[in-house]
Amino acid sequence: MAPPPQFVPQMPFTTFAVDPGGIRGCLFRNTYIWLNNGGQFWFFPVFVGRNSVAGFRWFGFFWAYFGIDLNQIRSFTCF
Repeated sequence: MAPPPQFVPQMPFTTFAVDPGGIRGCLFRNTYIWLNNGGQFWFFPVFVGRNSVAGFRWFGFFWAYFGIDLNQIRSFTCF
């Protein structure tokens, strides 16, 4: 996989919890994720379950497989 874009997008305004239907549209696309704890990173989702999403997280120089519960995600945007 190629590296993600080199910019950090602006966080979209959201008032609702992240649901599987919303993030499912980002499958196999570069996605930027903001977490409730303040973390943020590029992500390439390959699976969306009822309560979680899995894929590849960018660690600055490489992708690594990663999974996270949807309730930990504050917001996301995909390209």
